[in-house]
Amino acid sequence: MKDIADALNISRVTVSKAFNNQAGVSDSLREMIFAKAKELGYAKLPYQILEQPQQTQRTVSLIVSRPDSALFWTNIIHRMAQELSNYNVNLMYTYVPSTYTKSFNLPPILTNGSVDGAVILNVYDPVILNMINELSIPKVFLDSVPSLSDYQLTGDLVLIESFRTEAKITDLLIQDGHTEIGFLGDIDYAFTNKERYLGYCDCMKKHELVVRSEHCLTGRIDIFSYDKKLYAFLDELRNWPTAFVCVSDYVANFVQSYIDSNPHRIPHPVVLTGFDNSGEYANVAGRIITANVSTGLLGKRLAMQLIFRSDHPDAPLELTFVKPSIIIPYIDN
Repeated sequence: MKDIADALNISRVTVSKAFNNQAGVSDSLREMIFAKAKELGYAKLPYQILEQPQQTQRTVSLIVSRPDSALFWTNIIHRMAQELSNYNVNLMYTYVPSTYTKSFNLPPILTNGSVDGAVILNVYDPVILNMINELSIPKVFLDSVPSLSDYQLTGDLVLIESFRTEAKITDLLIQDGHTEIGFLGDIDYAFTNKERYLGYCDCMKKHELVVRSEHCLTGRIDIFSYDKKLYAFLDELRNWPTAFVCVSDYVANFVQSYIDSNPHRIPHPVVLTGFDNSGEYANVAGRIITANVSTGLLGKRLAMQLIFRSDHPDAPLELTFVKPSIIIPYIDN
């Protein structure tokens, strides 16, 4: 790098910026640096920048059911779009409904050859997912439903690791003295929800604690009816546990709202945990144990996986677990 810099009478920092695609180097100077590097036999130069023709612009679909939903999802999407743009790939929203009806067909944009691949996230209806799964384009799924396993998918599957993470969160509650712990969340909604419940159950079993059905709400819940279902469940609760493991911060936020609005019904303090660390629910943000998912890095990972799948369509399909960290709030006594 010093030889290249000296030959062009520029700084070594400028050469380094050019090699690492950093700002601060004009296109003409960057080309001069690459040309001189090639002339001097620099072995680590990305020669494809000079030798390959300009990439054809591609378009991939982001298939979502709730494009206007939580900040958690929009952070993932924005980072994904940013990363794909580095590869001259446009990311296009394609909306599908949250629930299948007989009149529904996939949008023509997905079936007429207009897109070169798809990332599927926040789609949890089994029928619609199956329809998407049958598309003959490169695909990357973020999560799935329990009825559609990774063996059935025709694309790569990226999962937020949930079994061990939720088991550890439950263990933290037990270490803090809790023995009556409930679980709240639709476990058939998503594969990761099911894994969180199984992780909770596994930890309770290891500590020889009973999972009491009266303390758990795990059945099917429409995503837009969580508040009503949770409030009805909590209204009927006679013997309260001392803690609830909630499948997400979204769920924990409704439980905390109920507790705050019905103090006369709560016989003792109840500790909540969540998952996702979305930060948008003020009544639980920074106050509960939760799992922190780096949404920006997750978006980048999804983009890179789709690029790989598009470039290597015959490579074995991949199952990837992204491990979150656990956040324990600091409480000033």
